[in-house]
Amino acid sequence: MGLKVVIVGAVAAGPKAACHIMRLLPDAEITMVDEDSLISYGGCGIPYFVAGDVADEKELRSTSFHMVRDIDFFEKAKGIKTMTETSALSIDRKNKTVRVKSLKTGEESDLAYDKLLLATGSRPFKLPIPGIDAENVFAISTLTSGIKVKDLLIANKVGTAVVIGGGAIGVEMAEAFSDLWGVETTLIEFAPHLFPGAVDEPCGNIMADCLRRNGVDVYVNEGAQEIICKDGKAVAVKTNNREIPCDLVIAATGVRVRNELAVAAGLQVGLRGGITVNSRMQTSDPNIYAAGDCSEIVHMVSGERMTIPLGSLANREGRVAGTNIAGKNAHFKGAVGSFIVKAYDTAMGSAGLTMRAARMAGFDPACVWISTGDRAHFFPTHAALYLCLVYDKRTRKVLGIQGTGPGDSDSLSVRLDTAMAFMTQGGVGDGARVEDLCNAETAYAPPFSSAIDAINNLAFTAENQMNGYLTMMDPMEFIKMAEAGFPDPDTVIVDVRTWVEVEPFVEKYGKDKWIYFPYATSRENSLDVLPKDKNILLFCSSGGRAYEVIRVLAPAGFNNIRFVPGGHAFMSKLSRKWLPESQQ
Repeated sequence: MGLKVVIVGAVAAGPKAACHIMRLLPDAEITMVDEDSLISYGGCGIPYFVAGDVADEKELRSTSFHMVRDIDFFEKAKGIKTMTETSALSIDRKNKTVRVKSLKTGEESDLAYDKLLLATGSRPFKLPIPGIDAENVFAISTLTSGIKVKDLLIANKVGTAVVIGGGAIGVEMAEAFSDLWGVETTLIEFAPHLFPGAVDEPCGNIMADCLRRNGVDVYVNEGAQEIICKDGKAVAVKTNNREIPCDLVIAATGVRVRNELAVAAGLQVGLRGGITVNSRMQTSDPNIYAAGDCSEIVHMVSGERMTIPLGSLANREGRVAGTNIAGKNAHFKGAVGSFIVKAYDTAMGSAGLTMRAARMAGFDPACVWISTGDRAHFFPTHAALYLCLVYDKRTRKVLGIQGTGPGDSDSLSVRLDTAMAFMTQGGVGDGARVEDLCNAETAYAPPFSSAIDAINNLAFTAENQMNGYLTMMDPMEFIKMAEAGFPDPDTVIVDVRTWVEVEPFVEKYGKDKWIYFPYATSRENSLDVLPKDKNILLFCSSGGRAYEVIRVLAPAGFNNIRFVPGGHAFMSKLSRKWLPESQQ
């Protein structure tokens, strides 16, 4: 008789663990239990199914060799008993049984186990507002809910939609509605910018600009106060500032861990509700494991414990749990909370800590922003990357990376992955220093990167700031000053681009406020045209020339110089209001 394994949850971590155990222990007796009728699907692909990029929902449930992962597949091809539409009610740790109930018949029974894996995942956070239970309000948390939404779109029953929540699901669903289906779409976010927990304001603003350029209305600093209903259906969403008509509402307001089984069984859970596990994915009961969204893992940079609802992590955690359940030895060190998302022509992603998160974690952070090329500047498909590196001023440790790039290539994900490889080396808290990224080796050819790769360029800029060669201003500080017309009489902008580029800004702001100081002749220019008693903001197209001019001015006694990160390329992505009329 083989090892008896019960797995609660059959979407990502559960199936991965089950299949891995069967490969290691072919005589194991494995039973998977799940409340839904659809199992083992790519949940992160649901917005792409709604958008039409994935034509058939079966593709999200299929293997790479096009077999649908249903009950027959698991039982006949994998040897794994699968109970769908079945709820796990309780765990009897003393007798090592799980009480389950068929949602179709109401029948209850006990499943005996030698080892138990909890892969219960997470559930959508339900906003405590009137109307949230209306029949046309959906949280895209399961494939079943995604199918219902797409059916409404196919039936032409949706002309207007409101998406509540500016995270990955919210942004992806907004694109799906507007781009493929032509639905008039509004996205609202309670925080000051999109993706508030994952990126800092500049990245969030670039994504908001992308959505607006493509016809999606985006409102930040607005919370949904009520979903107005008629005959049980949502007809409008009321915020603190407006009332938005709608035929459909997507509540993409985050998730909460499903830990009820674990809590009722007396297993240890963390402050954020995640089931506490060690590096072997083992809970406080050595015979019970947990993996996926419901488990609490270690942040490799901060050392804090966290939950991260990502299918990629769930699969890796499931494999580690499966290895250990099978009597072998494997460890999951932790993660840095990486993510990437695409909407229209823009990709955005991050790994590690934002500036805000770094401060909260007790670091003394600083950051640099750059505008750089994703490949050689002379290559025809060259595009811009806007990257930020967050580091600790005391230790020079890399704390995080974030940025935006072209949505039709993997140029952003390649740089995030490179940084992550360094940030996760060693143990928790070890990671990389800025100098490590300065010397990071990357595969080079003009179609793929520059001779000095974007990741090197980013680290070089951070090193220059750490060594006192430049002082970078906060991007949003510049935008706020610019949108107000640079009212401070003690601040001037020194622009080192060509006169053709500079002239419209001189005309808009005046030659005493916007000073022309060409880079091409910077070592011959008279320094008398620049006021030493003013605060100078050094400006160019993307940053390179401005830095060169800083190194000319600094030895000449100009001590109040700040570098405008990314120059015109980056600042014009953050806001167009301050630009000359011809560029708006």
